[in-house]
Amino acid sequence: MQFFSGFSLQNESYLFDEYLNRSDYSVSGFSYGAIKAFDYAKEQLASGKRVDTLQLMSPAFFQRKAAKFKKLQILAYTRNELIYMSQFMNGCFEPYEKKIVEHKQTTKEELEELLSYEWDFEELQRLLDKGVKLEVYLGEKDNIIDVSGAKEFFLQVATVTYIKEANHFLQTN
Repeated sequence: MQFFSGFSLQNESYLFDEYLNRSDYSVSGFSYGAIKAFDYAKEQLASGKRVDTLQLMSPAFFQRKAAKFKKLQILAYTRNELIYMSQFMNGCFEPYEKKIVEHKQTTKEELEELLSYEWDFEELQRLLDKGVKLEVYLGEKDNIIDVSGAKEFFLQVATVTYIKEANHFLQTN
């Protein structure tokens, strides 16, 4: 299994153990990492490699958010990265207890990519046509992404598991 971490994170896959398909032919990603997992799966298939399952955990989905929202996020990050990241992590875990996660250095460009990314329906459909099983996991109480937009969008091409009372990390009380 290939796993891609969320924005500013590393080694957080343990939080998703109950959902992860650990097959050699599975690709998984959390939040920002879901974008990277999608890109990786496309590259693997284009080079003739096998991918059976693409799992997107709380995929970064902001394509229905206003440009003003995105600009304010970038501005807040630029003004004080430490405060922004602290508030971001708190939002990821709300309304539940924080778990231990490892952090890595982030860049403004990564945040811009995360906020401006547009999921390509036709590319997702191409993966399906090549036999890739698409699985999306969403938390009802996710304060980070546009959950309703993601649910509506991904239901067209994927099996969507909507977890009641779950936060961005798919954790429940």
